[in-house]
Amino acid sequence: MEKVDICTASKNYSVYIGPDIIHLLSNSLAEYTKVMIITDETVSELHIGKIIEQFPELIVYTTPSGEKAKTFQIYEDCLSFALKHGLDRKSVILAFGGGAVGDLAGFVAATYMRGIPFIQIPTTILAHDSAVGGKVAINHSLGKNMVGAFYQPEMVIYDTNFLHSLPERQVRSGFAEVIKHGLIADPIFLQELMENLSSLNHLNNIQLSNYLKKGIEIKSAFVSKDEKETGIRAYLNFGHTLGHAIEAKADFGKLTHGESVMCGMVYALILSNNILGLTFDIQSFIQWIEKLGYKWRIPSYMEFDTLYELMKRDKKSTSGKPAFVLLKEIGKPMMMEVEKSLLEDTFYKLSE
Repeated sequence: MEKVDICTASKNYSVYIGPDIIHLLSNSLAEYTKVMIITDETVSELHIGKIIEQFPELIVYTTPSGEKAKTFQIYEDCLSFALKHGLDRKSVILAFGGGAVGDLAGFVAATYMRGIPFIQIPTTILAHDSAVGGKVAINHSLGKNMVGAFYQPEMVIYDTNFLHSLPERQVRSGFAEVIKHGLIADPIFLQELMENLSSLNHLNNIQLSNYLKKGIEIKSAFVSKDEKETGIRAYLNFGHTLGHAIEAKADFGKLTHGESVMCGMVYALILSNNILGLTFDIQSFIQWIEKLGYKWRIPSYMEFDTLYELMKRDKKSTSGKPAFVLLKEIGKPMMMEVEKSLLEDTFYKLSE
């Protein structure tokens, strides 16, 4: 088992990573009056029995799978469910699922009775990023994660056994964030990935735990210095300005988060080359991600003007001007506004 300690201004907690570690919940739940678990239909069908058999007193709320969980209606339903079952301020919520469930459950915990504890139990690779750092939110029809809070969990239990049931598409989606961490913070880690990883289909537990731990450590370094994203934590959004716009235009689910962000990262790399003179071999990077199964071109049915309006609403943007995380070098990000004409020109060069 691996352990990463997360230190923020509001709370310190630990992330535990490895196979067969769900038993760590046993000691953690004894202090709470009631335990409510929020999960989704897919995870419930595959894994909920493993939790219920250990903790039969759990109260379970099941959401739709994916981004459909992060709506105002589902959020209200979770609050109503908690109230009807008598959760109080000494109760706890367990977020058992992927990034969407973690975002929703964390926001429910942050706002129920002005805040009760929650524990993250991620079941996807993507959640190595979203389960750490305390960003919790639901979506608005005009943008992803527009209604939310910064609210840290009590702990994160990352049992890698749950990852074995992931379909290939979800493995790719989650691993895009691992690649992102290398791009923004660690050129040696990125080089290791590019040289040693030619397929995502045969990752063993040791490899996966090591890669996930490295990604979490990189994220922790940013979060510990800037918990509420007033500065350098925004660098973790590399690829997300366009990525979130693509995801929203695809109606939150038709394209996965990682698929959308990978398009956004290639876009940002090309902008970085054009604006900042980034010398990274982008063509070799594209060839590598293609081997891993990623598509990096912007879907042909998406129009620039529509996505530009969505990018202007991105939380990093100010005064209606899109702001992008770009790279001076691999591992050296910076934030800057980019002229619309260059954004449009680059957009159509990447369009299918």
